[in-house]
Amino acid sequence: MNSRTIHHLIKIHIGNSEVSIDVPDVLKNEPTFPVRGIALIGHPHPLLGGSKDNKVAQTIAKSLSLLGYVCLRPNFRGVGLSEGVFDEGVGELDDMEQVLHWMQNPSSWIDLPEFVDQAWVKQVAQLPVVLAGFSFGSYVNSQLSKRLNEAGTGPQRLILVGSAAGKWDMPQIPSNTIVIHGELDDTIPLKAVFDWLRSQEIVVHVIPDADHFFHRKLHMIRETIIGLWDAN
Repeated sequence: MNSRTIHHLIKIHIGNSEVSIDVPDVLKNEPTFPVRGIALIGHPHPLLGGSKDNKVAQTIAKSLSLLGYVCLRPNFRGVGLSEGVFDEGVGELDDMEQVLHWMQNPSSWIDLPEFVDQAWVKQVAQLPVVLAGFSFGSYVNSQLSKRLNEAGTGPQRLILVGSAAGKWDMPQIPSNTIVIHGELDDTIPLKAVFDWLRSQEIVVHVIPDADHFFHRKLHMIRETIIGLWDAN
């Protein structure tokens, strides 16, 4: 994805989870760069070709790395080298929580040679957390956000792109969530997103002429996330 993307297998409760780690380019030459936080990004449906290498998931990671976040994109169970089998979002939610715990443990990063000299690693347990997801990944990480909020450890922010409203049981979400959807999405109709969020009074940022996979519109996802990040 960029010159600072690192591919790795990490251990969680079901075995190996295959991940890609995207870090701000500046860390290549400035190991003391003050990382703003860590971000965990979920990909689309595993049984429909979804993986961590999905272009929308990569675009979200690129946007957040430009903002100064270290990002991790895992393959859901059963995809690539990730162990396990698809579990309708139930097991995937537990897996993502396990991956987040791995991310928040300094020793996880110290064991990777690429990170041993980077100052942010020692403070990773205290860094803000961002959760993001595209399509099925939006369902999994919105549920993880809910779980963490109920435990009093909620994320700094949630980003949902092509959110799975009407397909999956999407929960209440924080008021500062960034919701991005395509005007011409025929997989998750825009109306379903409006119906889900109407009572929550959350803004939906609509990308004109975009389909579910945002073909030729990926730059607009990046511009929307970066443009909104420090606005509120």
